[in-house]
Amino acid sequence: MKNMCKNTLFLLVLASCLSVQLFAQTKGKRPVRKSHVERTTIQPKLETPVASEPWKQLNTNERLVEITTDYGVMIAKLYDSTPLHRDNFVKLVEQNFYDSLLFHRVINQFMIQGGDPTSKNAPDDAHLGSGSIKGDRIPAEFKPYFFHKKGALAAARDDNPAKASSNCQFYIVQGKTMAPPELDNVYAQRVKPSNPAFNYTTSQKEVYSRIGGTPFLDQSYTVFGEVISGLDVIDKIARAPKNESDRPLQNIRMKIRLLN
Repeated sequence: MKNMCKNTLFLLVLASCLSVQLFAQTKGKRPVRKSHVERTTIQPKLETPVASEPWKQLNTNERLVEITTDYGVMIAKLYDSTPLHRDNFVKLVEQNFYDSLLFHRVINQFMIQGGDPTSKNAPDDAHLGSGSIKGDRIPAEFKPYFFHKKGALAAARDDNPAKASSNCQFYIVQGKTMAPPELDNVYAQRVKPSNPAFNYTTSQKEVYSRIGGTPFLDQSYTVFGEVISGLDVIDKIARAPKNESDRPLQNIRMKIRLLN
């Protein structure tokens, strides 16, 4: 068995991505956490069901999960076209692995990250993001039709050359809207060099322009699902006050259950 997280899994070792240039300037940096910061833990109402259960109206055979947080409830579907990631996530949810873990890293206009097993009982001054569970990384499952639009559910990873995923940590994309010229620039600088055969479709460009996302991560990190209800919850969590290490000043816990 491997210890798959040799380095801190900041989700891709990114610091901030208000722009690609800012991403390049901050890559790999992790400010020292101030030990005097006081943290308040909110006790979430983790057993509250989704009002009216809108997922029952969906015509889908794909697995659905409910992610309950201190800021509200999200419902996500897991793609059948990424079976390795889907099955691993389902297994962990069935084991109640994620219950009471933290969204330990949040960056506005970028993403919210969780799934570090060490976050459940972590002290206030703990550096989170490098925790893992026993087992191998999950082989990458890149699909040209799955991209980092707002709400995308994707697997975190370290800098291993195969771009294999963490077997427990995940992130949900917030990102920002991007006009076609800016998207073209990101594609030319960040995506095409390592994925020359990949091109954005007209539909994908429209989505990035309308609801936003983080296109510079495309085809480098596996997207294995998407939030289909509760996109506003992503915004609330991403905007939460945080310290220099991007950890929320108030612990934001999660509880995840299968809906079908």
